Amino acid sequence: MSEPSSPLAGLRVLDLSRLLPGPYATLVLADLGATVDTVEDPDVGDATRHMPPHRDGEGALYYGLHRNKRSLTLNLKTPEGRDALLRLVSHYDVLVESFRPGVMDKLGVGEAVLRQKNPRLIYCAISGYGQTGPDRLKAGHDLNYVARAGLLGYGGEAGGAPAFPGVQMADIGGGSLFALVGILAALHERERTGVGRFVDVSMTDGALAFLHLHLASRLFMGTEGSPLQRGSEALNGGFPSYGLYRTADDRWLAVGALEPKFFGALCAKLGRPELLDDAYSGGEAGARVKAELTRVFASQPLAHWREQLSGAEFCVEPVAEGDEVLADPQLRARGLFVETDDAQRGIRVTHLLTPLRMGDVALRPPPTLGQHSRVILEDAGFTAEEISRLIA
Repeated sequence: MSEPSSPLAGLRVLDLSRLLPGPYATLVLADLGATVDTVEDPDVGDATRHMPPHRDGEGALYYGLHRNKRSLTLNLKTPEGRDALLRLVSHYDVLVESFRPGVMDKLGVGEAVLRQKNPRLIYCAISGYGQTGPDRLKAGHDLNYVARAGLLGYGGEAGGAPAFPGVQMADIGGGSLFALVGILAALHERERTGVGRFVDVSMTDGALAFLHLHLASRLFMGTEGSPLQRGSEALNGGFPSYGLYRTADDRWLAVGALEPKFFGALCAKLGRPELLDDAYSGGEAGARVKAELTRVFASQPLAHWREQLSGAEFCVEPVAEGDEVLADPQLRARGLFVETDDAQRGIRVTHLLTPLRMGDVALRPPPTLGQHSRVILEDAGFTAEEISRLIA
């Protein structure tokens, strides 16, 4: 028998999570071949179904997060919904939820109860501040978590305001990706022990991991070091060789020529090789280098610099704006954007694939609310009468 082309073929995931962190994690699992069944509220479904922008009345955010999944509607606040989940869980390898700590216990389907039904279950809980600690029940969103973790305060110009993040770093980086690491590690452990594990993912903890390099250095130096400073350190704006520069047509260049060999090549190309001498100096010397680079880059439009600095040894990239990323030849060559026909809705859609692909990627359209309730319950052994009652 040939090996399945998808590495997670046969893995069954029950997804009770909402919004972004959990659904993106299970999207990656689904793209890798896992069967992912999303449990939704029968009245409204996942909130992203209703968030703008809409296309033919359907939320684009939901569409982007739920391809390759199946939808089951259950009201977990009712005895029937709770009992159905308790019967279902024995058929799954992984359960993902993103409620506040304690909510699943109040519903009567907490980790201890579910593990009695399925000792092999990997139970992954994603929350803002984790399952322990004084603030575990505190409400929050991505901006709160990156603020609390010190990530927000580290970005921006020295002496200025923190830089507002354009993307959800705690949700995806701190939540989704660490959930995936925990789930896959627990699955590997289960091969050895036969027993599942509880995976506690805190988005704030995960956001803090983005500061690992900087905080590790700070902690190692102890009293000899200094606290992290916004906009004045090597990788957050302090070095002239690692920063953002405006062009003559009000576009931007990202200069990441951190090593002397790269910055030296850049300075030579600009006709200013002497700038390398003070590229890693602080104070006035470093400020003079930065001011000169600002002047040089502001003298020509982006197209000029794109042509001049297109070589492999400069570590300079234009800052993509708007839809430019969709036409990027490198990203296109990597196959990250794939167009398909959604026959169910009668539309053509471009998918942004998840970066980790290890085989054929199925591109089944996202389900309508409760579309697969009957088949999921049938597979779990529910009778036709039981299914009719639950769907009703």
